[in-house]
Amino acid sequence: MVGNLFIISAPSGAGKTTLVQLLLARNKQVSLSVSYTTRTPRPNELGGRDYHFVSHETFLTMRKNGDFLESAEVYGNFYGTSTSWIEKEISEGRDILLEIDWQGALQVRQSFQNCISIFILPPSLTSLKDRLQGRGQDSTEVISQRLNAAKEDISHVTEFDYVIINDDIALALEQLNAIIIAAGLQCNRQVTHHKDLITQLQKE
Repeated sequence: MVGNLFIISAPSGAGKTTLVQLLLARNKQVSLSVSYTTRTPRPNELGGRDYHFVSHETFLTMRKNGDFLESAEVYGNFYGTSTSWIEKEISEGRDILLEIDWQGALQVRQSFQNCISIFILPPSLTSLKDRLQGRGQDSTEVISQRLNAAKEDISHVTEFDYVIINDDIALALEQLNAIIIAAGLQCNRQVTHHKDLITQLQKE
């Protein structure tokens, strides 16, 4: 049985990473794809768990060799998803989640037309600004850049299959998990997975 490939995108500060972490803790049927990046690790981030941290030179060589399903430059750093790893996991029936931006989502949809894409929206730009400032990681100038980039990100919301407004984190998690569960119950997947049961039920 082939697994599902999920894409989750959002403007910076919308709570995407927090939602993904909560989802992974709640739903053990889905695993997170660990992207390659050239950016510096943030506090508490570990190589191989949060990202594969590589040099610009290594990343560009991998991209030239066609190793990435998708790649993008964000705020001067590169991010990319391993094609071979995704194909292996999906072919073995595992559900994989990609936490990427709208540019990467566009690239992935070109290769995996059956992927399921989800966009996370903040309840307002004011809320988004408060969240970015609350991180205490970026300067006022960087926050302003991220807010401008957020407007561009949000303009691509209609390209996605599902939209979740992250105003209440608990509700947003319920909605996200509901999408994952529903995707696993699609008729073609259930018929394939429970072929013997269905055949038996038809004979009785």
